[in-house]
Amino acid sequence: MNSTNMLIFIAISAWILQIGLGWWQVSRFNNAFQALCKKGNVGVGKSKGRFKPKVIIAVAFDSNLYVTDAILMKGFSVFSQPQSMENLIGLHYDNIDPITLFSKQIAYQEALTEAIKLK
Repeated sequence: MNSTNMLIFIAISAWILQIGLGWWQVSRFNNAFQALCKKGNVGVGKSKGRFKPKVIIAVAFDSNLYVTDAILMKGFSVFSQPQSMENLIGLHYDNIDPITLFSKQIAYQEALTEAIKLK
């Protein structure tokens, strides 16, 4: 096997690995999201930006607009996992202030602001 064929093989292997790991990340988020949907009406928000770590926040509200559960997923890596956001659980919709909750994390503020928009 010459060097050109080896380079092509490595590139195709890396591409297949990226597809597999991307699918694994999406399936973990989908499982967490489905569990969240069983707990109430869900809003999802994500941070903006091209070359900085992304943040996705999903918040479930009950019929009285109290947060029943919330998940957060952040980072560049396909190894990032959905994490529970205990600081939001039990808050009423009117008491959620993204700037107060995440004073130094602008990406979190953007994602939470989008997630709590009522449609």
